[in-house]
Amino acid sequence: MAEPFLSEIRLMSFNFPPKGWAFCNGQLLPINQNQALFSLLGTTYGGNGQTNFALPNLRGRVPIHQGPGFNLGAQAGAESHTLTVGEMPQHLHPVQVSPTTSGGTANPGGAFLGGANNVYRSGTPSQALHPSTVGLTGGSQAHTNMQPYLTLNFCIALVGIFPSPN
Repeated sequence: MAEPFLSEIRLMSFNFPPKGWAFCNGQLLPINQNQALFSLLGTTYGGNGQTNFALPNLRGRVPIHQGPGFNLGAQAGAESHTLTVGEMPQHLHPVQVSPTTSGGTANPGGAFLGGANNVYRSGTPSQALHPSTVGLTGGSQAHTNMQPYLTLNFCIALVGIFPSPN
């Protein structure tokens, strides 16, 4: 394997970083022992910039190339998410009725509205609909928000050739 550029990131298919490399797991490194690496990364990925700096943290993240709206070191997104009403498109839920069955005069107790003539009335309604007619849908639980994936380790070179600008 050719000597890497200092701070180069590569994928590894094994469960340890090779000699001269570290996992991209956000760990803090001391500046006084990694001055060349600090000169390239600075505090882009964290750290206090006085005594330490952080390596990129790619755990649970997908890398994306820097560009308009995507600043180097910025993080966004979530591994799981619970939808709110404001995030859902406008939609309707149909009322569940049985319009072909005759109605009765007894207390319906859990039954649905039956078919009848002249069922419209003016004025303010005096009764709420049964919860099964207008009840909640869904469970308000977070759902997985990740694309299909294969887990590998991202590692960053702690030693190597200092890159020069093009």
